[in-house]
Amino acid sequence: MAVAASLALVAAPAASAASAAEPPADPAAARTEVTVSPVDLDGPAISTVTVRVENAGPQRMRSLKVAFAGPVGWAVQPSVAAVSGSVGVGDSARAEFRIRVPEKRPGFALRTFTATATYSGGDGAGTATGTRTEVVGSPLPDLAAAYNNVGVTDESDTAPGDYDGDGNSFSAQKLADAGLTPGATVRALGADLTWPDVEPGTPGNVSSAGQAITLSGQGSRLVFLGSGVGSAATGTATVHYTDGTSSRGQFGFPNWSFDPADLHGATLVASADGRNRPDGYGNAGIDYRIFAHSVPLDASKQVAFVVLPSNGNVHVFATAVAP
Repeated sequence: MAVAASLALVAAPAASAASAAEPPADPAAARTEVTVSPVDLDGPAISTVTVRVENAGPQRMRSLKVAFAGPVGWAVQPSVAAVSGSVGVGDSARAEFRIRVPEKRPGFALRTFTATATYSGGDGAGTATGTRTEVVGSPLPDLAAAYNNVGVTDESDTAPGDYDGDGNSFSAQKLADAGLTPGATVRALGADLTWPDVEPGTPGNVSSAGQAITLSGQGSRLVFLGSGVGSAATGTATVHYTDGTSSRGQFGFPNWSFDPADLHGATLVASADGRNRPDGYGNAGIDYRIFAHSVPLDASKQVAFVVLPSNGNVHVFATAVAP
C-alpha cells in the first residue's frame, strides 16, 4: 500500500512592502538548500526520513517536487512527493518518506541517501540535490591495519616481495640510502608523514581497494605518500568529517618507474637505485620512486576518516593532514 508524503511549509518572517516585488532570479546569488534528516539504520525496520527544501532564491518557488532514494534495493514510499501551492522567499517545505531498512550486516559500510528537488522560480536553477551518508560499523583504526602488500624487501631475501604483481619490490637498502627507513619522518606537500615502521619482507603499504581508514586533524589538504603500478594509478578519495559531511578529491601516482615524475600532478619525494627481483637485486641504474599527492580538505572541519580509491594500482605508504 502506498504511503502518502507528509508535506509542510515553514514560513519565514513576512517581507516588507519594499521587498514584495520579485526580482529576477540569479542562480549565482543564492542556492536552494536540500537537507536529509538522519536515518535510523537499526533494521530490519521501516524508518521515517524528512527532507527539507529551503527557498534561498529571490523568487517564490512553484511546482516543487521532491524525489528520494536510498541504497540500491531499499524500497521507498513514496518515491516522489509534490508540494501544492508555492514556497515563499526564505520559506521551506518538508517532505516525509518511509524507507525499508534491511537487517544489519557485519563490517563497515557507507549508506548514501539522496533527495532531489525540482521546481520553477526560486533561485532559477530548476533543480537542487542533497545527500546524506550514514556510517555502519567502524573504519579501520589506522593505515597500518590495512597493510596488504609487501613492497619492500631486504636484498638478502627478496622472495616475499610482490609490489607489482610480478614478484618485484623496493630494496630496503636503497630506500635507506634515500632516507626512507622504518619509522622515518617524511616531509612532503606541507605534511609530516611517517614511513611504515615495519620489517622488510612484511606488509607495509596498502593496495587501495576502497578501505576506510580512521584519521584525525584539521587542515587544508590530505597528503598521500606512495607510488603506482602501471600508468593508470588514479582514483577518488572520499574524506568524511566529524559533523557527518564529506568531500571528494582525485589523485594519482606515476608508475614506480619510467613514467614522468609529475604524471597525474604528483610530486617526486625519493628515488631508489634499482629494485629487488625474485632472483635478487637488479635493474641498477634505474630509479624506482616514491611520490606525494593530495586532495583538498574543508579547513573548517575535523577529519574523521578517509575512504581510499577502488584501484589496486594505487599503493599508499602513509597519509597525513597538512595545515
